[in-house]
Amino acid sequence: MLQQPQSRPTSFFQDGQPPQSRDPRDFANGEYPQQEQYTRPPRSSLPRPQSVPRTPQHNQYELPPEVDDQRYPQDGDDFYQNTDLPPPRSIGGQPMRTPSPSPTVPAPPILDHSHLHPGNKAALLSHERTLELYRANAKKTQDPDLQFEFAVFMIDASKALPIPELTGGNVMEVEKALAKREDLVREATSLLKRLADRGHPPSQYFLADCYANGIGTTKNRQDFDRAFPLFILAAKHGHPDAAYRAGTCCENGWGCRRDSPKALTFFRKSAASLHPGAMYRLGIAELNGELGLSKRPREGVKWLKRSAEHATAEFPHALHELALLHERGIDNVVFVDYEYAAELLAQAAELGYAPSAYRLGECYEYGKMGCPQDPALSIHYYNIAAQQNHRDACFALTAWYLVGSPGVLPQSDTEAFLWAKKAAEAGLSKAMYAVGYFLEVGIGTEPDMRESTMWYKRASDLGDRRAAQRLKGDPAKPLDHGSVIHRPGEADPNGVAKAGKDKECVIM
Repeated sequence: MLQQPQSRPTSFFQDGQPPQSRDPRDFANGEYPQQEQYTRPPRSSLPRPQSVPRTPQHNQYELPPEVDDQRYPQDGDDFYQNTDLPPPRSIGGQPMRTPSPSPTVPAPPILDHSHLHPGNKAALLSHERTLELYRANAKKTQDPDLQFEFAVFMIDASKALPIPELTGGNVMEVEKALAKREDLVREATSLLKRLADRGHPPSQYFLADCYANGIGTTKNRQDFDRAFPLFILAAKHGHPDAAYRAGTCCENGWGCRRDSPKALTFFRKSAASLHPGAMYRLGIAELNGELGLSKRPREGVKWLKRSAEHATAEFPHALHELALLHERGIDNVVFVDYEYAAELLAQAAELGYAPSAYRLGECYEYGKMGCPQDPALSIHYYNIAAQQNHRDACFALTAWYLVGSPGVLPQSDTEAFLWAKKAAEAGLSKAMYAVGYFLEVGIGTEPDMRESTMWYKRASDLGDRRAAQRLKGDPAKPLDHGSVIHRPGEADPNGVAKAGKDKECVIM
């Protein structure tokens, strides 16, 4: 059994009298006043709690043998056998240690993704619910980047918001959809303004881009008067795109007066950050002597090469321009190299640049620039350009569909008519004449002399002589189908069979 220690004295006073003063030097050798037990009379009638007996002092990291024997039997090694026992008492005489800080409760995540947990009820959220969650999460943070992303999301959402086609019975529905779109744009531009006022460069640039494209402006008109100062602010903060756009504004007088030297300053500032658009513009200016510069082809080619090395889907122009330079060459600056030119065109076409894709389509159709005649590659590159509404590429597909290519493209008059109409609607005069002819003869569509005449007139107004001659003829007498188009394997008027695509047909 543990021995009961004497109660701790509560005072150095004896019999209520203070001790006599002693010389402090008496304590130098460890001598302290004699401590005697003193019992304080009770101050209250309530019983005092019994003092907890103290255990003898032991090593800081060892338990007393009695406690060790009673609570932790030595007959087994299983740590989890006695989990129901209470924790051991504190060891008396043990020096006080500062308790370890309790683990902090982790803050809730800024972005709540609990709705994305897999399960039987997992489903994509509606557009409105996604916007609500994004808005709630954006309000939880003061991070300008997250708030900027939310503003960009709202602008994108406003563009993708479906607006029903106006009919007689859904006027209110259309007005509600338009009002909802305006509310999204208003909320986004308001958030962007606050961020721009705090000096956030991406917000300054994006808000300026919105104004330049008629988003968040009066009657959705371009407002360069508000966009240009924001471009300047973002450019001063080192935003390369903003510096490039500020240069284009100074060059064209958008939101400011025309100032070529100032435009050059902004272009050079952006080019220092390897902006491909700025480097391309400087290259063209050096080649052609624009923006107040003298013609220096060698310097211009250097800028074009730098831009081509950093070409993107938005700025692939340097690749196309370099290809054209290597196709014709520049004395003592650029040598003619068809193979390298075709390679540059292919790089630009893979980035989706329509003029390069159309040029390659011509090369593989006619065997130009050292390219072999390959219908599959020709149609492939024409299709890349046509998907971007390149009118010449659309009309080139019309010719391919008229005759087809065995194993590559099936012949289809309907597709030929549709591609010709797309090119005509884009303003290509020879495509207008072709559409008029298709409607007159009935190729790929039902004959319609009235609409055919309308297309002939439009082509004639653009200077197409064949359309003008057709309008002078008898509109009641349709043209002979075979006199204009020759199919593969058909005989021409001289009895010569056509083995391939007829490039001399009247409509082309």
